[in-house]
Amino acid sequence: MNFSDSRLLVLLAASSLIAMTGAILAPILPEMANSLHFETAQAGNLISFHFLTLAIFTPLLGILADRIGQIRLLLPSLICYAVFGISGVLMHSFTPLLATRALLGIANGGIAAAGLGLVSKLYQGEARAQAIAYVATTLTLANIVYPLIAGWIGTIDWHFVFGLYGLGIPLALWAAVVFYGSRQSTGLNVEALSTQKDTEKSSAESSQNATVSEVATPAQLFRQPQILKLLLCLALVSASVYALIVYLPIYMKTDMSSNTVSIGIVLATKAGGAALVSAFLVRRLVKQIGESWTIILGAVTMSLTLATMPYLHQMQTLLPVAILFGFGFGIVVPTLYSSLAELAPDNLQSTVLATGTGVSFLAQFLSPILLGFVFTHSNLPTVFYTTALVAVTVGLLNLLPKRSLVPAEE
Repeated sequence: MNFSDSRLLVLLAASSLIAMTGAILAPILPEMANSLHFETAQAGNLISFHFLTLAIFTPLLGILADRIGQIRLLLPSLICYAVFGISGVLMHSFTPLLATRALLGIANGGIAAAGLGLVSKLYQGEARAQAIAYVATTLTLANIVYPLIAGWIGTIDWHFVFGLYGLGIPLALWAAVVFYGSRQSTGLNVEALSTQKDTEKSSAESSQNATVSEVATPAQLFRQPQILKLLLCLALVSASVYALIVYLPIYMKTDMSSNTVSIGIVLATKAGGAALVSAFLVRRLVKQIGESWTIILGAVTMSLTLATMPYLHQMQTLLPVAILFGFGFGIVVPTLYSSLAELAPDNLQSTVLATGTGVSFLAQFLSPILLGFVFTHSNLPTVFYTTALVAVTVGLLNLLPKRSLVPAEE
């Protein structure tokens, strides 16, 4: 697996659109609010509302992907992404615009379900873990790059930013060429991706899946303790990182009197740290210490840095701690997804990975709501301590002994 693999490049480009959905709206929110005459507080919902529909529909679309094939879901999802995204510019009031954001979240769910399912089908073992790490890296980098592009376009006219959603159409055409047009030369049987068992698994994975393959339905699979534990861990990690995105800028503004440039630098370096670790370190860590201890290491790093932040009052001390937080996040997330992929039977991999994505985005949607209650009734340091406790819980959960997967009784 390398970057000359056009299939991988298509999937990475598709995954970047998931991050782009809300990221390109953030820089133009004030102009949109003034132009369309709605409150700035309402405008914040435009960034996060698609998380809710994405969380609800991604697991359902994962089941659909396993039944009809991942590529047959990916292509219409990309086209719908472009149509629903661009249509937002035609809305002249808050409610219709919010409706387009909801539809965009559903299209996002299709991209996530199909994309992760394809990664799991096309790559196995270490190659799959590395591919998932690349996806996590792409999502992180997209959260840095797309807001910069949107901010630049927005200086011309905020309406033009919605044109970026149109990238879904050329990407759908590219995916069609790669997965259908070249399948004879690559030997890729597209229809078989949703049903055929992979013959390249290692002996360890084969012995594990010999048990898991007996699990025939999603209902049976989601009764398995190890699957449920990993899904819970994904939710807790996602809630932690989104809390940092929301409350670290508030802390820097109120306690350190930082300007928007300084806040942007800290958030970008956090994301950069996560991207570097996801791309270059995760696979080595898993190989040396195993998946559980890799997750524990990342979760403890996140927790310690979160608990430390209220004691930091200068940029030169906060910056390296933010980078370390990014390291921890970049270690945990791809390892959790890789673990889920290894536990899922071949015919339910899209279902399981899509459920993980749905759980993650639901946690991101709920995180500012729940922690907002803590903030209202306490203070910012308490928010950081609470989030640190959430992160360390991920490590504690992975200290529990693994229970082997067995078919759940009807």
